[in-house]
Amino acid sequence: MSSLKLQVVIYEGAGAAQLGGETRAELFRALLERGYPVSTSLASASGPSLVLGRFHEPPAVNGATHIHNIDGLAASDVAALADQVREEAAVPAPGAWKPWFPVIDYKRCTNCMQCLSFCLFDVYGVSGDGKIQVQNQSNCKTDCPACSRVCPEVAILFPKYRHGPIHGGEVNTDDVRRESMKVDISALLGGDIYSALRDRSAKAKSRFSKERDEERALKERLNCLHKLQTEMDVPAEVLAALPSVDEIRARAEAAKARAQAALAGGSTET
Repeated sequence: MSSLKLQVVIYEGAGAAQLGGETRAELFRALLERGYPVSTSLASASGPSLVLGRFHEPPAVNGATHIHNIDGLAASDVAALADQVREEAAVPAPGAWKPWFPVIDYKRCTNCMQCLSFCLFDVYGVSGDGKIQVQNQSNCKTDCPACSRVCPEVAILFPKYRHGPIHGGEVNTDDVRRESMKVDISALLGGDIYSALRDRSAKAKSRFSKERDEERALKERLNCLHKLQTEMDVPAEVLAALPSVDEIRARAEAAKARAQAALAGGSTET
């Protein structure tokens, strides 16, 4: 029993009212800060589960251990309710929560594998049935929302992000249109990103070897990273910690192969 965790599900399906973006974000934040795994799908629950929603009729959900109507409750009250249910179910208290990691909204996700192909830190993986998952959340870099920027359906949330819709707020047509424009990562830098990085690296090395101008070489590297920082809101310290160009290329090609295998129906479960 000690290995079990209480899985909290925010339910907005048949028989329940929609919560609204701000309310949903507050609930996620309050529950995550208590350390509870939170999702919007019962499919992700592997142990005791607590289904929360604004129910106007008994919900048709299977496998739920506890179902509670939270209509009229504040986010802090909902978190306290989760504590009460956990204690009554004799489930151990959740451990410390890493405050920065992605959450996939499976109601919006189309399983396109863009996030898996893009992330260089192996945060994402694929289940045995070919479904995208957050498998290595501790690998995620704090304050980096880049994967959510390349998601065409705005399906990747970061509860601690400062702006909507990435923090869990309402997603509108303009949001989808804006994020869809960023799906083609190569176009983001005006061409093949890896070729661009190789070309800039080669030119910088050539200039440096001829002119011995360390400042010019540094400016070349900063120029190469500038668009990633400004267009995708990637913190400078994350960019500074990126691996070499060859390592980036190798990781990206490996991730792309995993994504293609998953889309083709092959299992890439790790």
